[in-house]
Amino acid sequence: MPDCSGIATIVTYHFVFLLAVPSVNRHTTRMNQRLLMIEDDQRLAAMVATYLGQNGFDVQHCDTAHAGLEYLRGNEAHEFAVVLLDLMLPDADGLDVCRQIRTFPAPQNALPIVMLTAKGDPMDRVVGLELGADDYLPKPFEPRELLARLRAVLRRQQGMQSNDERVLRFGRLEIDLDARMIRLGDQECNVTAYQFNLLAAMAERAGRVLSREQLMDMVKGEPLEAFDRSIDVHIGRLRAAIEDDPKQPKRIITVRGAGYVFAKAQDV
Repeated sequence: MPDCSGIATIVTYHFVFLLAVPSVNRHTTRMNQRLLMIEDDQRLAAMVATYLGQNGFDVQHCDTAHAGLEYLRGNEAHEFAVVLLDLMLPDADGLDVCRQIRTFPAPQNALPIVMLTAKGDPMDRVVGLELGADDYLPKPFEPRELLARLRAVLRRQQGMQSNDERVLRFGRLEIDLDARMIRLGDQECNVTAYQFNLLAAMAERAGRVLSREQLMDMVKGEPLEAFDRSIDVHIGRLRAAIEDDPKQPKRIITVRGAGYVFAKAQDV
């Protein structure tokens, strides 16, 4: 077989793909992370799987919403680190799939979700975030950006894990940083991995006013992107989960023109 050390460029409607074809095998001791890709475009899925496979991911592909949900309901669900979900599927709307995943029992309901959308309407992205997606990427996209976003989502999920028990308590609200669980009284609050990290970052700085840019940097570890209003969507979802009345929040308070503050003093 001839030596192939060049760069093969493959262009599709959805994906601008720069695939480095190495001339020698690359060996790594790091265990690949499993990714579930729910995408009906077979050619796109194959190229994405190849690229991600070269960069530390073991990709399981399903071409329908039904097949993807069945995988997540099965015995292997706990092995997946992240879901890559297309917005437009032949048998269901990707938004509905996202909504269903968030209704699964723990820990599957907190599985990070990155949505792919070919639609240009920003409202699709807003709705996706509202329904529990952790990030989004419009088509066509650069594979390096996809890889960077996946890694960022996984860093956010894993960044607060430690060996010591850490529980933050504010009245009836309890945030278990190790178990990554939120309880309000005796009821568990279901949120996404991104939203949990966002709440934890605010709670650890209770009483301080934090701007959107500060919050994005704390949770994402990267500079603020143009679509900074996505933080408002996540705040809205958190309020729906932990506030007694989300329309009159007492825990996450808006400071007009400045950002948000997590209240130190809360109900008992």
